[in-house]
Amino acid sequence: MDKKNALRAGALAAGTTLMMLLMTSPAFALTRDDGDDPGKGLSVAETLGLYVLIPLALFAIIAGLVMALDKSKDRAPKVKSGTKSGTGTAVDAKA
Repeated sequence: MDKKNALRAGALAAGTTLMMLLMTSPAFALTRDDGDDPGKGLSVAETLGLYVLIPLALFAIIAGLVMALDKSKDRAPKVKSGTKSGTGTAVDAKA
């Protein structure tokens, strides 16, 4: 019974998606509407700056502020309890 319901739901979702794709044609974008004033396009440099460089700069600024204003003092890695010398490195494991 569950397989039948899953198959029915999948067929309904696929049919709905197909109908929506067929009904929304990109040809409607070619006709101009009243009051439509698109303006000039962006150059390659403006596009890269707007969609790549500005988000990267914002990410770097936010990450820098988080690291600079972080108040936690415990930065040392934790020592694993199963090591012999206490450092837990691969060199100590071979010795």
